[in-house]
Amino acid sequence: MIRAHVLICGGTGCTSSGSDKIQEAFERELAASDLASEIKVVRTGCFGLCAVGPVVIVHPDGTFYSHVTPDDVPEIVSEHLLKGRPVKRLEYKDVDETVRDKVNVSLNDTTFYKTQKRVALRNCGVIDPENIDEYIAMDGYQALGKVLTEMTPDDVIKVILDSGLRGRGGGGFPTGRKWMFAKASVSDKKYVVCNADEGDPGAFMDRSVLEGDPHAVLEAMAIAGYAIGADEGYIYVRAEYPIAVHRLEIALKQAREYGLLGKNIFGTGFNFDITIRLGAGAFVCGEETALLTSIEGNRGEPRPRPPFPAVKGLFGQPTIINNVETFANICQIILNGPEWFASMGTEKSKGTKVFALGGKITNTGLVEIPMGTTLREVVEVIGGGVPNGKKFKAAQTGGPSGGCIPASLIDTPIDYDNLIAIGSMMGSGGLIIMDEDTCMVDLAKFFLEFTVDESCGKCAPCRIGTRRLLEILEKIVDGKGELEDIDRLEELAAYIKSASLCGLGQTAPNPVLSTLRYFRDEYIAHVTEKRCPAGVCKHLLSYSIDPEKCRGCTACARVCPAGAISGSVKQPHTIDTAKCLKCGACIEKCKFGAIIKK
Repeated sequence: MIRAHVLICGGTGCTSSGSDKIQEAFERELAASDLASEIKVVRTGCFGLCAVGPVVIVHPDGTFYSHVTPDDVPEIVSEHLLKGRPVKRLEYKDVDETVRDKVNVSLNDTTFYKTQKRVALRNCGVIDPENIDEYIAMDGYQALGKVLTEMTPDDVIKVILDSGLRGRGGGGFPTGRKWMFAKASVSDKKYVVCNADEGDPGAFMDRSVLEGDPHAVLEAMAIAGYAIGADEGYIYVRAEYPIAVHRLEIALKQAREYGLLGKNIFGTGFNFDITIRLGAGAFVCGEETALLTSIEGNRGEPRPRPPFPAVKGLFGQPTIINNVETFANICQIILNGPEWFASMGTEKSKGTKVFALGGKITNTGLVEIPMGTTLREVVEVIGGGVPNGKKFKAAQTGGPSGGCIPASLIDTPIDYDNLIAIGSMMGSGGLIIMDEDTCMVDLAKFFLEFTVDESCGKCAPCRIGTRRLLEILEKIVDGKGELEDIDRLEELAAYIKSASLCGLGQTAPNPVLSTLRYFRDEYIAHVTEKRCPAGVCKHLLSYSIDPEKCRGCTACARVCPAGAISGSVKQPHTIDTAKCLKCGACIEKCKFGAIIKK
């Protein structure tokens, strides 16, 4: 009889930190201690709190261990699983002292989790994603059974419409309306497509859902197929997600064996099956028409719209495309009702949203919050604040297609309309936090470099326009900018937004425009003072040594790759600025804070 479960995070983050070795160590130690029949080891999906991984949770007491290594496993087995004494040194240390002092703090009691609402992520970190029985035990495939035996396609679409669910892939288009348009299109063949081509830098929401709860997506796609009259679906997932692809393949095989995909599902005469298509990592294939073109075997380039995919999509047939997180909400809406989902969030943005929280923040990881939660709560409460005593400067939402939210707007409720109003956008859910050491001009240049590389080149405004934007930004950070360049940035950005063929080009100028809107003073300092206020842009920096702080230890001179530092032992040193590479090696080595960077 199983008396305890050991849950080990099997998401990409923890796996890269060796959680697979931790699983092997547990299985080995449990066998050696004759506990294998009493303790079950389960490899789950992502728990969310990536900053403290690898994560191990022991149930039924819920003890939450962080930063676990294979060497820690014998102690956990002998002390906790055999003697019932949790290993204190490995327990998670919460940022809140009142929580930290509690005994056996569980995951749900932590500051990171207690204000979250998990809908799309409800099974991630809870079940074994490679075991369909565990998904079924969590009400899995009940929604599909209900839909096929109790509801008409129109009933299903009405439930999704009434829920207020909007697409979680970036555009925020009402999901029910998209399904309604596809159902109304007359054709003997229709398709359902899941967009799992998650390409934003710092975004890993969809990947984590596929790794932790793949059946939720398969079940929802089947429901969508029934609603619009489709019998075939495709999941387009980038090949850089090997764990997600592996678990999807297992889930598809299991669902077919159980009769939950394929012919005559639940004996209702409804047929639906799903095929996986691997993407090669092109950011533009996150755009729905480029994605369809890629599935068809062609180079991933967008198509003019209209006609929209709901009318003429994959192989010229009516098609609906939703992203992973959108599908992850469908089954819960069917089972709990549209009113339940609509009770969360704001008037025009219902439900929850998953964010990949990263950058200069204490608690990096996956966060699922009700729409309308303020940025301050995400940063200061869930995220644990900016580390190292630094000040919060801005947050970037929506990746290369989004914009920056400055510290002055930290109390902004996060939803589709509020973010657009302040010059940003929801996007797929990347949320990058920046501190006072971030140069906003350099940040805009980083995202433009990404966009230029990822442009498919089909339309001139994106292919040429983004390159010209990048050249102006490079000129500014190199200390060669002029005030007229700032005006040129804004003028060119307007042309690119209005004339580009697809969403990649139409949103590419957003990082530039939002940083100009809120941090114009940094652009002006780069241009008129030839100075980077954040001390980031190399060509605008100068290094010197404070003679009052320098002890003449020679540590800086010994690490300087250019031989730019000179001086006698126990005498103040100097830096030859003509030779200085501005690499920062001297700053890292100096123990006395004598190196000045400005």
